[in-house]
Amino acid sequence: MNTLLSIETRNAVLLKMGELLDSEREAIIKINKEDLDAYDGGDKAMYDRLKVNDSKVDDMIASVTHLASQDDPVGVERFRFKHDNGMQVYNKTASFGTVMIIYESRPDVTVEAAGIAFKSGNKILLKGGKESLKSNLKIVDLWHQALESAGASKDWVEYLQFNRTETQAFLENPTQRVDLIVPRGGERLIAFVKEHATCAVIVSGRGNNFVYVNKDADLDVALDVIINAKTAKISACNALDKVLIDKNLPNKDAFIKRLISELKKFDVEILGDEALSKYDEIALIPSEDVWYEEFLDYKIVIAEIDGTQNAIAMINKYSGGHSASIITKSESDAEKFMATVDTAAVYHNASTRFTDGSQLGLGGELAISTDKLHQRGPIGLQHLVTNKWYVHGNGQTR
Repeated sequence: MNTLLSIETRNAVLLKMGELLDSEREAIIKINKEDLDAYDGGDKAMYDRLKVNDSKVDDMIASVTHLASQDDPVGVERFRFKHDNGMQVYNKTASFGTVMIIYESRPDVTVEAAGIAFKSGNKILLKGGKESLKSNLKIVDLWHQALESAGASKDWVEYLQFNRTETQAFLENPTQRVDLIVPRGGERLIAFVKEHATCAVIVSGRGNNFVYVNKDADLDVALDVIINAKTAKISACNALDKVLIDKNLPNKDAFIKRLISELKKFDVEILGDEALSKYDEIALIPSEDVWYEEFLDYKIVIAEIDGTQNAIAMINKYSGGHSASIITKSESDAEKFMATVDTAAVYHNASTRFTDGSQLGLGGELAISTDKLHQRGPIGLQHLVTNKWYVHGNGQTR
């Protein structure tokens, strides 16, 4: 296990990485274009995540620069206790040791997730997808330059060029110590990692997020939230897939027609239950399975629901445990919904698109966990630590 680098060294590496990302901006974008040109898949969301432009480089720079400004998450005292026998007991945060990140298509993860893991005192093993190999190798080379500039070993950031078979073999029988694995990607990737990993796994799970338009909703707010959550970034796990409209909503027919009109401006495919399929632009849901799906596409399901309690039950049955929002002027309905819906993030009169580390004040995230252990929702710098007991005595025995 690597000896923990001082906070000064870790911050120096992060700041140098920001400088290198800026100075190598054109080279990163040029190399990324080779990955984009070679990508032959028809997955719009995957392509969107793969692409690096000036804006994404700016985000990468902002991520590492912000991380360098944050307090050290390691060694923070969480609890202290003076034993009757005189022992002094402390509980403090500690790094995991080695964190492996397995992800698809997103070169920005090679910066942001690695940065969070590194600042938390961990060695990072990066296993990216073949579609982003050239972009990732370029960014890892910059990490190595940044580490060497601060007198730190390049071993702190390691890229694993494994195919699927080699990845499975490593998960089942690691050739070096791995303390935590974080898969970031589709359900097939997550299932693959959970099946084969021999250490702890934090699941960055599927979205399949819901908005419930309560009978006391402000309809302008409802419209704005739905359109933003559905169309702003279809490739994001916090994008919207399902809309439940209260059957007792005043002016319901006019609202649905407005909603259809706005969604059609973005060429969104609209599916609906029997009550909604009477509208020409809405196709009937082909099967119940659609309710479980995360679309990552210009596609949405709209259905009628009878009241808040039924909306909660529907969301708890079908959602991915990620994000859900209620649109209402009723504080009591909002409180009931937010307390009872079983998702990592619950919203009142706001878009699900805010389930994101930087948007929720963490400065970025390693992943968005839909597990309940050991952290739920965006996993920020302060969450990528475990803990350790420090017990000071002078000969006490029990």
